[in-house]
Amino acid sequence: MNKEVKICQSCGMPMTEEEQFGTNADGTKNEEYCKYCYSNGSFGKDETLEEMIESCAPFMVQEGDCKTIEEAKEMLKEYLPTLKRWRNTR
Repeated sequence: MNKEVKICQSCGMPMTEEEQFGTNADGTKNEEYCKYCYSNGSFGKDETLEEMIESCAPFMVQEGDCKTIEEAKEMLKEYLPTLKRWRNTR
């Protein structure tokens, strides 16, 4: 059976495991955001899109998605604004 992979609507991380999901204020699982971005009903950091790009770029290089930080930043500048958290921030 092919399980649908949820994508964090803040950082773009694929959430393949139950424990990767964030939590709502009432402790229930939040399927839109990962635990690194969203916990107890709020975002961990009140950051801008630019700050999110800066914090995500090194992980993309580390995971092998991009060869350089600059390449990762360019990719994130295109991708993150399509996610729910950032859609209305441009």
